[in-house]
Amino acid sequence: MIRLSPLNQRRWRNFRRNGRAFWSLILFSVIFTVTLFAEFVANDKPILVQYRGDFYAPIFRFYPETAFGGDFQTEAIYRDPEVQCLIASGGLDICFDDPEAVIADAEDGVVEGEEIMAGWAIWPPIPYSYDTTVDRPGAAPLPPNEQNWLGTDDTKRDVLARVIYGFRLSVMFTLIVTLLSSVIGVFAGAVQGYFGGRTDLIFQRIIEIWASTPQLYVIIILFAILPRSFWLLVVITVLFGWMALVGVVRAEFLRARNLEYVRAAKALGVSNITIMFRHMLPNAMVATLTMLPFVITGTISLLAGLDFLGFGLPSSSPSLGELTLQAKQNLQAPWLAFTAFFAFAIMLSLLVFIFEGVRDAFDPRKTFE
Repeated sequence: MIRLSPLNQRRWRNFRRNGRAFWSLILFSVIFTVTLFAEFVANDKPILVQYRGDFYAPIFRFYPETAFGGDFQTEAIYRDPEVQCLIASGGLDICFDDPEAVIADAEDGVVEGEEIMAGWAIWPPIPYSYDTTVDRPGAAPLPPNEQNWLGTDDTKRDVLARVIYGFRLSVMFTLIVTLLSSVIGVFAGAVQGYFGGRTDLIFQRIIEIWASTPQLYVIIILFAILPRSFWLLVVITVLFGWMALVGVVRAEFLRARNLEYVRAAKALGVSNITIMFRHMLPNAMVATLTMLPFVITGTISLLAGLDFLGFGLPSSSPSLGELTLQAKQNLQAPWLAFTAFFAFAIMLSLLVFIFEGVRDAFDPRKTFE
């Protein structure tokens, strides 16, 4: 069991008493946990298959169609009625004639008067992945119905499945970029503010030059040379995003570097690293945490904007920005615009409320009754 120090206990109590932040954390945790296991929630493969007494997990492993009595060595298309018939009937050859009738008979354990070892499959609640083409008549995008709760996009992919995967992708991208950018930015700002003088002057000139570099042009040039990928976009975003926290951390360290407790620590021979990150950094956390909501919302908006412009993740990725672009291109399908709007509004609102609560919990001047 983790035991918190008295100071952290007070911070946790302050956060708990901030009802908006606390319930936002609970709601966001529930949504994010569900999306973390998106493969178990929305997938065109069964979670578990029982065939002739053996168990298979298609979500985790590749199984050819021949493993279920089929003819092809390629991966089984589990949504195909013939494959479902092979699983249900134990691999009967008659599945290729009338699979739906055989499936109905296999539920009773008897097909054409003969007893069989009926198989079964456990499917996710949403039987579509983010790249699955929905088999529905009509021109795409298709409106919501009992089969596709949020409709389909312009290539007949289930919108709800893409939102689930896209939410996870956006949050993971934001958390990774924010963590790496914060570490680099806090360290750079601490070094500048603590040592000051020539070190601060040189760092400031470097930051001014680097900040003037057009980020969008760099992304366009790199993606014209290198294949687009998640991690390449993370690296580029971190390279330009770490400067967001440098200014506030530098200002707090410049203010505290001449205070008495810092001078006393230096006189006692305490190392610079210990003074900076054990004694001075906690006092600069309030100003740092004040900027985090802006960093997080800016990162999410950057990813969505790049995907909207076509310079973000690959087009096959489940992106909320790409969904927004589809909403713009298909004004006759308002469910796309409403879905993109509410997905971004809920995500950004919850994250801002949470980090506002964290900021106030670290502020010794604020208490909640």
